[in-house]
Amino acid sequence: MITLADLAALHQAYADDLAAPVEPVVLDGPRGPVTIGDGPVALMGCINLSRDSTYRESVATSPADAVRMGRIQAAQGAALIDLGAESSNARAARVAADDQVATLVPAVKQLAAEAVVSVETYEPEVVRACLDAGARVLNMTGRLHEEEMLALAAEYDAAVVMCFGVTSNVREIADVPPDADPMPVLLDHFAPRIAHARSLGVDKIVVDPGMGFYYGNLVDPMTRARHQVRVLSQTFRLRPLGVPVCNAVPHSFDIFGDEFRKAEGFYAVFATLGGTHLVRTHEVAHLRSVLRGLEELEVR
Repeated sequence: MITLADLAALHQAYADDLAAPVEPVVLDGPRGPVTIGDGPVALMGCINLSRDSTYRESVATSPADAVRMGRIQAAQGAALIDLGAESSNARAARVAADDQVATLVPAVKQLAAEAVVSVETYEPEVVRACLDAGARVLNMTGRLHEEEMLALAAEYDAAVVMCFGVTSNVREIADVPPDADPMPVLLDHFAPRIAHARSLGVDKIVVDPGMGFYYGNLVDPMTRARHQVRVLSQTFRLRPLGVPVCNAVPHSFDIFGDEFRKAEGFYAVFATLGGTHLVRTHEVAHLRSVLRGLEELEVR
């Protein structure tokens, strides 16, 4: 059971981490600057142009449908719209880079005039095409072409969401950090990658601990949920990296059942209290209300 004493103990044990400064990422958007950093939590709405996505409510059936959904999410309060054309589910069909480009570029071109657009991919060809089309953020879900993708981000002055991963891409099954304490492993994983990205000229970096991906040692639903809430509530321990943190909030069907669409709001509370700067969600309207409650109310 989660208790107030648990949260207070985390705060006391890692107070030095909580005090570490974080450099905000500021993006020029069509409706004004978007800031990812200390202050109000930013929302990243996600739209899946792949029918293999397990979250059916986020699936767009065409580029035009993605544009429609993106406009709604922006109106609901999403600061960024994340588009992807291949599901990160390990069992989903692979989508060729050319097919991803054909699907994503028409949607990016239209949405970029109305919102900051992020593209989730691990293919450099897709990165270049989408940055050409107006995307401002690369949600990098693979390591195989990391050098080339970072170079593209520097060339276009784009921000990078650097996802946790030790394989060529998140479709290849790996394990999460040890259950005893995953945070030191995450710190050791990201620190050299951030330094290398900066050496290539990338100066807008956000890290993502990878709570939304499939892992070989998190097959049991409750084991997965426990790991996710621990990382979300201890995200502030990544502050010594000096960059903002993005977290995808889970939906834990085995806990919430037919109320699973409410789960992201539940986890968003722990993500926010834990120090997340950017929350990736399928349920923008619900999370906007949850975040407003956290912003407006006080407990002392």
